[in-house]
Amino acid sequence: SSALSVCVLRLGPGEEIFTSLKKFVEDKKLKAPFIITCVGSITKATLRLANAIASNTNEGNQKIVHLNGRFEIVSLVGTLNKEPHLHICLSDKDGKTVGGHVISDLEVFTTAEIVIGECNGLQFTREMDERTGFPELVISSHSEKA
Repeated sequence: SSALSVCVLRLGPGEEIFTSLKKFVEDKKLKAPFIITCVGSITKATLRLANAIASNTNEGNQKIVHLNGRFEIVSLVGTLNKEPHLHICLSDKDGKTVGGHVISDLEVFTTAEIVIGECNGLQFTREMDERTGFPELVISSHSEKA
């Protein structure tokens, strides 16, 4: 078998990307999935901006933004497992961009065409890292019998 498998997911108007990706990964029993590329548009997003550190892990101290409007998905990247870690960059009607860590509410406007890769033979999990205060990616070997 090859070291990489590829799946494609297309979501339509009103569907939510974050939860749809979690369900897709569970249904397909993917062990080490990641986003290869995504194009589409959304009408809503909840993002955490880049000031979160271990000392402000409670949501009240983080910069959370709730976006409403029509945005093009310029980029969506990340690793997927039971706790997906996704970053997104969006552009508004004037081409201005905003980006951050996806919290939730990525509601599709017209479409989201998502290409998902999987590293065969590996498994992605998350464990709390005392250095960062966040659950961080752990990569391990995985056999079909596991």
